[in-house]
Amino acid sequence: MNKSTAVYQRVYVWEFPVRLYHWVNGICVAVLIVTGFLIGNPITISYSNEAYQQYWFGTVRFIHFVAAFIFFFNFLVRIYWGFVGNVYARWRNFLPFTGKQIREMKEIIKVDILQTDIKGRISIGHNALAGFIYFLSFLVFLFQAFTGFALYSSMSSSYLPKLFSWVIPLMGGDFAVRQWHHVFMWFFVVFAIIHIYLVFYHDYIEGRGTTSSMIGGWKFERKSDSKKS
Repeated sequence: MNKSTAVYQRVYVWEFPVRLYHWVNGICVAVLIVTGFLIGNPITISYSNEAYQQYWFGTVRFIHFVAAFIFFFNFLVRIYWGFVGNVYARWRNFLPFTGKQIREMKEIIKVDILQTDIKGRISIGHNALAGFIYFLSFLVFLFQAFTGFALYSSMSSSYLPKLFSWVIPLMGGDFAVRQWHHVFMWFFVVFAIIHIYLVFYHDYIEGRGTTSSMIGGWKFERKSDSKKS
């Protein structure tokens, strides 16, 4: 009998809605970062044409707005799935309520930062530290959605952006909102870099199919570990 077959078992962790959210969100964030950077620091494509003959900047803004709408509604679906999805998708995984989760957070910090060997069992879904960081990222998602739609509300007659027009006076005006919206764009840049690194790193040290699980949904777990949970 193959040794890996005897020791490991497949566990269906990430349901299709979670995987779809992940990839749609990743694409939207990438598009929003690139177009947002161009909106904040526009470049000149051509000097020879008249301004009305160069609508590339308008196209960039349009792409940014479309990606923002998709990003927002995709996030609403994820919020919903946090209540109706399987045990690995539930919101309780994102906040360290128990002593077990806090101990796991400490263990992950040692593994990720100090590069120590894994001693305890790590959750097969989101580990406690990753879950908490994802929760913080969700708060940033909401902040970016609120400030982004608030900025768009002054130039749109659509119902959704108008719902966030109150954000502008609350935060001290259009310029302040625009600056904060731009600053938190860099959060996504840093988050993406660290996220990709840690996914591959944990795939290497755990050997449970962390990377491929967001495509097929399956992870691998030692049978001895599953009996402890």
